[in-house]
Amino acid sequence: MLDVNHIKTVLRSNQVMVENVKVVHRDFDFYDGANFVLVGVRRAGKSFLLFQQMQHLLNIGKTWKNMLYVNFEDDRLLGFETSDFERLLEAHASMSGSDEHPIMFLDEIQNIEGWHKFARRLADHKYQVYITGSNAKMLSSDIPTTLGGRYVVKTIFPYSYHEFLNAHGIHFSDDQTYLTTEKAKLNRCLEEYMTYGGFPECATLPAKTEYLMSVYQKIYLGDIASRHKVENTFALRLMFKKLAESIKQPLSFTRLTSLISSTGTKFSKRTAINYMEYSKDAFLVMPMQNMADNFTERETNMKYYFVDNGIISLLTLDNQTTLLENMVATALWRKYEAFENTVFFYKHNIEVDFVVPEHGLAIQACYDLGEEGSETYIRETQALLKLSKKFSAYKRLIILTYSEREYQINLDNKTIEVMNVGKWMLRNESGIAKV
Repeated sequence: MLDVNHIKTVLRSNQVMVENVKVVHRDFDFYDGANFVLVGVRRAGKSFLLFQQMQHLLNIGKTWKNMLYVNFEDDRLLGFETSDFERLLEAHASMSGSDEHPIMFLDEIQNIEGWHKFARRLADHKYQVYITGSNAKMLSSDIPTTLGGRYVVKTIFPYSYHEFLNAHGIHFSDDQTYLTTEKAKLNRCLEEYMTYGGFPECATLPAKTEYLMSVYQKIYLGDIASRHKVENTFALRLMFKKLAESIKQPLSFTRLTSLISSTGTKFSKRTAINYMEYSKDAFLVMPMQNMADNFTERETNMKYYFVDNGIISLLTLDNQTTLLENMVATALWRKYEAFENTVFFYKHNIEVDFVVPEHGLAIQACYDLGEEGSETYIRETQALLKLSKKFSAYKRLIILTYSEREYQINLDNKTIEVMNVGKWMLRNESGIAKV
């Protein structure tokens, strides 16, 4: 049980911190009349979205009498129990001198047992509430049932490419003519984003690898190994390496078990399944199903992508095609706001990297398409053509490459758009053009 005066001290210091923290504006809309639960991988920027919203409210006339912010990973709140939630409200009421409901900002709340009951009570009593958490268990079937539809759940990813450029002070316009120096800067940013990813705190750091390693260690040792009492951390680390090396191909649990066991490490299929679930819970790994498979195969023979390219760069070498494909996967998931059952791959006689059935969209991710008639050119174009002939709903056919050259390929009364992956992401993310 925490002392109310102690909680007041924590709240006061939080107010000063929020007012002074520098926030890079992100493309997110906290629309009126809704309570939010923000979930996602550690260090994706969920807390900074809360800071962004609090600073916005302060700028339009709200004061700390109207708001309460607490981070449940704060070591000063060690020992916080369910009963202390009421003391939190008491502390704020004492500080504000008002019995009006404050707007509640509750950061990393998954650390407190029974948090969902408090969240539901707040909603029932008409509080405005913003919650963050780093564990996908917050999205398990019992949690939405407990919250009773009172919250909008949003998955927060690390920076999009558009946000990454904003953090570097670069504002993209599709019809703008860029000087050679500006174009070179854009190209450098694309290479940096593809290689090191979009964790917000990492975006402008010179020592990116060290930061990424610290985040990765925290996720796999803290959020996965420690939370789930994984003793064989070597096998867990080896699994991530094999996943990173296998991104472009489906990987069954049987195959994954065989790959890891071949190193002499004791590793069962059940362990592989458990470790994968833990990794999804921590939002580190994103599974993608084969649209052509039956139900059982969809669940057991998937592609696996990482939530951020920076993690892949820690685990693999000579990985440009892997990084490009993973970058496209995260861009698509960010756009369609779903981890599963929205974006698929297609593999049955032909292979297409990404299909979005609801939007009639099929995409190939290819670092270098090559010239007309080359093996890569024929493979990528023919797969899209065959898919569109088999399923007439696929009207939009795109090949994304690292090349700056953009053009159209017209074959068999079909049009394939060849687009630069950086420009595609910016059009996709910033609303410059609908893609």
